[in-house]
Formats: sequence, structure tokens, C-alpha cells
Amino acid sequence: MSGEGSVAAGFGPGVVANRIRRGFYLDSVALMRVSAALSARDDVLSASLMIGTPSNLAILEDAALLTDDGRAAGPNDLVIAIRAGAEKALAAALEAAESSLAGAESGGRDGHAAGRFPGFKAACEGMPGANLAIVSVPGPFAAREARRVLAAGLHVLVFSDNVPVEEEAALKREGLARGQLVMGPDCGTAIIGGTPLAFANRVRSGDIGAIAASGTGLQELSVLVHRGGGGLSHGIGVGGRDLSDEVGGLATFMALGALETDPATRHIVIVSKPPGPRTEEALVARLGECAKPVTLFLVGRDRDDGGLPLGTNLAPTLRDAARLALGGGDGDGRPSGDPGTGASAARGAPLEAGRIADNPQSAPPASTRPGRIIGLYCGGTLCAEGQAIVRRAGRAVVSNAPIPGAGRLEAGTGGPLAGSSGHTFIDLGADEYTAGRPHPMIEPGLRSGPLAAALADPSAGAVVLDVVLGTGSHPDPAAPIVEVLESAGHARPPVIASVCGTELDPQDYAAQRRALEKAGAFVAESNADAVEEALRIAASDEGGFG
Repeated sequence: MSGEGSVAAGFGPGVVANRIRRGFYLDSVALMRVSAALSARDDVLSASLMIGTPSNLAILEDAALLTDDGRAAGPNDLVIAIRAGAEKALAAALEAAESSLAGAESGGRDGHAAGRFPGFKAACEGMPGANLAIVSVPGPFAAREARRVLAAGLHVLVFSDNVPVEEEAALKREGLARGQLVMGPDCGTAIIGGTPLAFANRVRSGDIGAIAASGTGLQELSVLVHRGGGGLSHGIGVGGRDLSDEVGGLATFMALGALETDPATRHIVIVSKPPGPRTEEALVARLGECAKPVTLFLVGRDRDDGGLPLGTNLAPTLRDAARLALGGGDGDGRPSGDPGTGASAARGAPLEAGRIADNPQSAPPASTRPGRIIGLYCGGTLCAEGQAIVRRAGRAVVSNAPIPGAGRLEAGTGGPLAGSSGHTFIDLGADEYTAGRPHPMIEPGLRSGPLAAALADPSAGAVVLDVVLGTGSHPDPAAPIVEVLESAGHARPPVIASVCGTELDPQDYAAQRRALEKAGAFVAESNADAVEEALRIAASDEGGFG
């Protein structure tokens, strides 16, 4: 252990210290939770706990959180990096970090009765019936650990990111040869046999199988299916690059075969960015042979040019994908044009009937407020879906994570909205905002500053937010939003939120919704509904942002 009291001068306010835990490992989600708890302490300006790989040390350096002591860390060491406003707060935060890590380490030593094991081999011995393992290690080591899992005869979910695409393709080819599924890398969500993995919502089991190259896309789909009276047989995450031509859809095709032969699966939904050209051609050919109906949601693509086979439908939104999977839609199998129509009675209640019974929907703002829409998102796919809806309405939109046809907004020094004009959608979970910090699904307070700026922006006609519940997410993600709304003046633009969650989630969907509505937000039934409502509110017949 070293670095206590070390100060990095000239890199911002306060004092910085690093400590090293030699040969210590804890998965990245757990480390982000400890980091978030430390960052929330009084007079702590920022905190990050990272394994000492070169890439992680570079992140800490860029965030002005690295001292000479931290630079001595190796790839098997943990770096505790904290900036505080004063030495006393710094010392207290360092001791709190050590206490949290000691508890985690003790949990590992307490043994198998608690479901914790000191290593992968011990876990295999202690859980002989296991058939899947999650890999959550720094990217440079992920492929090696995933190969250990495959060699042990298990399927693998690779939560880690920053894995070279060549390694991803090689891993998936090895898994295919072994008959074992490789989910990821950068797979943040899965629901296997009713069990939520990583960031996922608790939904009922049912007969809809999902394959998703998207975490929050799978989350949104699963909760809308749940609210519509249905459920998931499996939600298989494949990683955001799987349908690229570099990977060739290896995991998607394997998952499709598994769901096609699964007797519990009636309908299959595929959620992804548009595939690479060669992979799309192969996917369309494969869907032509699929024995079960398939719904495609490809972000930004809303019309079939006639190339899709019989039994496959293209959904313009995740809301429509859920309706099609549930059995709703017009007689021709396309999504219904009625935004209030959900599943047919044969497959479950309409989506609007899926609300919590004692928590009716608040009334949407009656008046319009011409101006621009500002979307502040935790979920990257939800941000992309919002851009697609605005583009489909014939409006221009900019984003730090633009879909095809949207303008690129470069990250500025004055915050996410600095220099932006027109309809603006920000993915706050993008790398430029999470380097050295927890993801906003873990620490939703990261959105508070941009939200306050959006509410004070005189050009804003409406503000759109996503609130993502489920395993892995913050226990009360609505709280920071409520705090900002209660501090804002009465002249602020309308806030339209969507809550991605169910009554089964640990955060209590009904309570989250009530808190937002009490603070003056309108809560829509889906992200698509929220963006469409924002378009209505912010539209102008005189040109401009509308």
C-alpha cells in the first residue's frame, strides 16, 4: 500500500492521493459502486478505483487523479484514486475505501456458503452444475479469461469492454466450434432462463426470445413486453459489434439457432444497430430459413425495402418491436398506427394497461413551448432511438453519439451541452463522460449538472430523460432528477421522462414514477412515447427547431 497523502499539484482544486492494493481484484461493477459511494461523500470531488492496466492508468492521468505512487501500479494491482477538498476529507475517504474493499475481500474468503469463491477453478468445483460464467476484467485480459471459461465447457458472458475486435471474432469462432455461446465483449445485459445478468430488469418468463447487440435496448424491450402481459424466454446479449462485418454475427446466428429450437420460445426479436452489408445479407438469408416469426429493431432503420423474408417484420421503435412480438399490430403484421394500442387480447393486455394500478399516468403538458429538444440519456440505445424518431419527423438533430444522418456534437470543456444548438441528444454513458467515473446508471447524479443547464436554457422547448431501473443500477435513480427539478424555477421547460423498469425491480417502479411526477415531470410509457411527446410540445409551425 502506498501513496497516502500524495498530492498532484496544478491539476484542479483540492488534494489527490493514490493507494495501491497489490494483487487485489474486484469486478468492475463492484469497483464502480465503491467509486460512486466515495464520490458522494462530503468534500470528495472525485474518486475512482481501477485495476492498474496501462489503459486505466491513462484514464486516471487524463482525469487528473494519478500521482507518482499510482504510476507504480501493475496490471495485477488495484489503484484507489481520490480527489478531495481538504486533507481531512481525503484521509476519511481513503479509510472508507479500504473498509469497503476489506469487506469485499472478506466475503471472498468466507467461502462457498456465501456463493463466493477465491478463483474460477474453485467456483467450478463449488458449482458443478453451472453452465455459464461472467468475465468482468480489464479488456487486455478478457480474452484470456474467456478462453479459460470455454475450455471448462461453459458458455461465457464477457462484460469487459476494450477488447480488440479481432479477439472478439476469434473468441466467437472458438465458442462456435465448441458449441458454446460467447456473449460480448461489452455485453452489459442478459436474461437467461429468467435470471437477470449484469444490468437487467426483472421481468416475467414468457415465450418471447430476444437477441440484442444492445444493453438498454434489451432492457427497454423486456420491460415493454412485461407491461404488455408477456414475458421473455431468454434475452441473449451478443455485444454491440457482433453484427459488424468484422465479427460477422457469429453470436447472433448461434443464438438464433438456439431460440429457434427452444420449445419455450414462440417469437424472436433482434435488437441492433444496422448490420454491416455482408452480415446483413447473410442475416436476411438466415431469417428466410427461420421456422419462427422474427421482429427486427435496427436503430435508425424504419422501413423495409422489400428485401425481408416472409415472417420477418421491421419495427421502427422498441415500443413497436414489443407490440409485434406480443401479437399486436394491424392485420398485415405491421405495427399499429394507434400509439395507444398494445398487444392483442390473445397475447396480453395493451401496453397502457401495464401501468402500476395505483399509479395512474400524469397528464401530459397541455401547452406547447416552441424550442429545441434536449435529451439527456443514460442508455446509449435509447439515445439513438430518440435521434431516429426526431429524424423520422423530418427534424435535424445533433449528438455526441450520432446515428447516420445526425450531426456530430464534439465534447466541449463547458459541459455536454456547450456549443450545441437545435435538437440535441446526449449519451452521458459515452466514454468521454465516464472515463475515470462510474456510469450514470450507477451514479445518476452525473446528469444533475447537464439537467440544470438544460432547464435554464431559454432555447429549450422540452427535456427528455431516461430512468433505468434493474439489477446493477442505482437504488434510487429518480432522486437526483427530483432534486434538480425542485430547485428549478417555474419557467423551466417541460420534462418528459420514461422509466425503464417493472414492479419486480428492486428500485420500486411505482415509487420512482410517483417521485418524478410529484416533482413535475411527465412520465411516458416508453422512450418512444417520451420523444414523440417532446416533439409535440416543442414543435413550431414557424420553422426553427420544430
